[in-house]
Order: sequence, then structure tokens, then C-alpha cells
Amino acid sequence: MGRGSSGLRRLAHEIAKFGAVGALGTVVNFGVSNLLWHLTSLQAVRANVIATVVAIGVNYLGFRYFTYRDRDKSARTKELSLFLAFSAVGLVIENGILFAAIYGFGWDSSLERNIFKVVGIGLGTLFRFWSYRTWVFKTLPARDAVADAESFLETAEAKTGVEVEVQRPKAKQRVS
Repeated sequence: MGRGSSGLRRLAHEIAKFGAVGALGTVVNFGVSNLLWHLTSLQAVRANVIATVVAIGVNYLGFRYFTYRDRDKSARTKELSLFLAFSAVGLVIENGILFAAIYGFGWDSSLERNIFKVVGIGLGTLFRFWSYRTWVFKTLPARDAVADAESFLETAEAKTGVEVEVQRPKAKQRVS
């Protein structure tokens, strides 16, 4: 195995977990926005902003307690503030595209709204993934060091054919 394969596996695992939470948030976002579009007299973009805010709440819980549960938890106030700030940028991206489609081009049917919602969510998701993993849910430095050491050992095993046994420390047990 190559030196970077362990890092690629970790990234692929992170992307899969991010995608699972994002899929749930997307279902919530589409569900709330379509309910508001069809059951209320709210303007389309205003209803979509509400739906996006609800989805942001669902996503924070999923990211904190599933996708990034192993990340640094020492500064929750800062984490939540950054999460909300970057989520607000994603909200502007998503709703800016919807606004341009409806008010700029007159594409306001239910189907057209949902198509441009998909485009907005897609672009917003790319921004959110980068910003959340870079600034909000930071990796603990020790985890990176261990991953680099494991990758180094995998490379050494592959080159020499000698299996290296690594003893991992036991996880701290919680006392209830």
C-alpha cells in the first residue's frame, strides 16, 4: 500500500459520513421547503430560507455527534459560531441561486424551483464540506500523528514484507 492510502481511506470514510448526514439534511430541506411552498403563502425564497435553517440544525447535530464525533470538542461555542457562520454562507449560495432562477429568469414552477434548489444545495455542500472540515470540526493533532505513523508502518511492511505489530493503548473507560 502506498503512503497516502491510509489518508485517502480516512477521507473517503469522512466523505461518506458527511454525505449520510447531508442526505438527511437534504431530505429535511426539500420536505420543509415543499411543504411551505404548497401549504403557505410565503414567497418561495423566504420559505426556502426557513427550510435551510431547519436543515442546518439537523445537520449540526449529525455532524457533531456522528461525522465528526471524534474531533476536538474543547471549544463548542467557537465551533457552533463558526458552523453557523459557514452555514450562513452556504444558505446564501443555495438561496442566491434560487433567487436568481425565480426573479432573474422567471423560472418559478414547482419543478424549476426544485431543480435550482438541487443546484444550490450542491454548490453550497461543496463549500460547507471544505469549511466544516477545515475550520469548524478540526482534527485533533494526535490523531493525525497516529494516522501518519500507521501509514508509515504500512509502507514499511509493503517494502520489506515484514509484518509490524502495533499495540494500541486501550481507550479510556468512562465511569458512570
